[in-house]
Amino acid sequence: MLSVNKAKKIYKAQSGDVVALNGVDISFKENGLTFILGKSGSGKTTLLNILSGLDQLTEGGVFFLGEDISKFSEAEMDKYRNIETGIVFQNYNLIESMTVYDNIAVALEIQKGNNKDAIDKKIKEVLEYVNLEEYENRKVTELSGGQRQRVAIARALVKNPCIILADEPTGNLDVETGFAITQLLHNISEAGSLVIMTTHNMQLL
Repeated sequence: MLSVNKAKKIYKAQSGDVVALNGVDISFKENGLTFILGKSGSGKTTLLNILSGLDQLTEGGVFFLGEDISKFSEAEMDKYRNIETGIVFQNYNLIESMTVYDNIAVALEIQKGNNKDAIDKKIKEVLEYVNLEEYENRKVTELSGGQRQRVAIARALVKNPCIILADEPTGNLDVETGFAITQLLHNISEAGSLVIMTTHNMQLL
């Protein structure tokens, strides 16, 4: 379903070219949890940004269902980002002035065909799944780090994507909470999604 072929990414810097990816070849299964392990600066986040369409390769290709996403039209790329993929960031990327409900609703409002009743139903279902059903009216500033990451996962999950990309989702969490978040992502993968998670922590494997 998703693969990378001869992926090379070079960033321009004042000190010279920085090679973040150099000839990466990888094919992912249709579902399951895949860990990308590496130390800080090894290119993990770059690879996830490439897979999500947030960044472009210098050379090579990323193929989704056999099509190179770099050749997608703007409409096709919007569909890929907004429907096919869900992204979970290390720093949550939640809107602090909004409630838990509103942060998740943002992901649905950019999709077509979701009326208020449909949005309400999907958000209640996903909050129950991540064990935050009593928190929908809380501001995210009132939540712990683990709860915020669960909201971020719910926001990615509510779109029902086939691919979830999680960039160091446990990096800012204590060990116990980190294992809980990893288990949640594992459960999501067992339900049929492809979950790709970067980490530097071998204990999570």
